[in-house]
Amino acid sequence: MAERPTADWRDGIAEEAAEIAAGVLDPDCACMAGLFPEDLLVATDAVLDTFEGDLAGLAEASDARILAVVERVVLALNSVNEAHGGGAFETDEREQLCLYIDASLTENGVDVVTLTARHGLGRYQLTDKWRKW
Repeated sequence: MAERPTADWRDGIAEEAAEIAAGVLDPDCACMAGLFPEDLLVATDAVLDTFEGDLAGLAEASDARILAVVERVVLALNSVNEAHGGGAFETDEREQLCLYIDASLTENGVDVVTLTARHGLGRYQLTDKWRKW
C-alpha cells in the first residue's frame, strides 16, 4: 500500500523530538509538531481510512464510481483543511496527498493516466475539480 503522507509527517515530528532530546536541535527551531498537530493527523488519517476502504473493486468500476471516490476523499480533506484554518496542507503536503491518491488508485488497478485522459485531464489534475487545499 502507498505510504500515507501522515506517516511521513509523524516521522518528521519524531525525528525533531529525537534531535531536541539529543541536544542537536534548538527547540525554537523545531517546526514539525506545530505544522502537524495530533488532531490534524488523526482527522487526516480518518479520511484516508475511509478512502482506503472505498478502493476495493475499483479496477472494474465505472469512471463515475472512481471519480466519486476521488471526489469524496478530496472534499473530506477540504473539510479537514478548513477545520485547521485553511492552511493545514501547504504545497508539499498537497503534492504528497495527491501522489498518495494517485498511487492508491493505481495499486488498486485503476489506470489513472487513461482515466484522466478520457475526461480531458492530465494525470495530475485528477483532484483539481474539487480541491481547495
